[in-house]
Amino acid sequence: QVDLVQSGGGLVQAGGSLSLSCAASERTFSSHAMGWFRQTAGKDREFVATISRRGLNTLYADSVKGRFTISRDNAKNTVVLQMNSLKPEDTAVYYCAARYGTSGSALEYDYDTWGQGTQVTVSS
Repeated sequence: QVDLVQSGGGLVQAGGSLSLSCAASERTFSSHAMGWFRQTAGKDREFVATISRRGLNTLYADSVKGRFTISRDNAKNTVVLQMNSLKPEDTAVYYCAARYGTSGSALEYDYDTWGQGTQVTVSS
């Protein structure tokens, strides 16, 4: 099991960009597929993006496709979510997550470990 520490996020105007990073504590990071989810108050956590353990395959929620990019650097044990053309509806607490195995997943329950969460606020 890896420990995940998130950084980035904050406040940005609509149309702006933010980058979220998630650093893993273990060298076994490369054995884990990674994902990003987000949650707003009173709602369930929703899938944002996922990347396979080698970074060869990615999947995005329709709501962020073309605007967000997930990437990873296994040498640095880091996964990044680059968010462009942000909209007020992207406002949420964002979580990175790790699951042991090759393939990413859009399903929350497939993930073993979660980061602490990072607030992203997009003003109109």
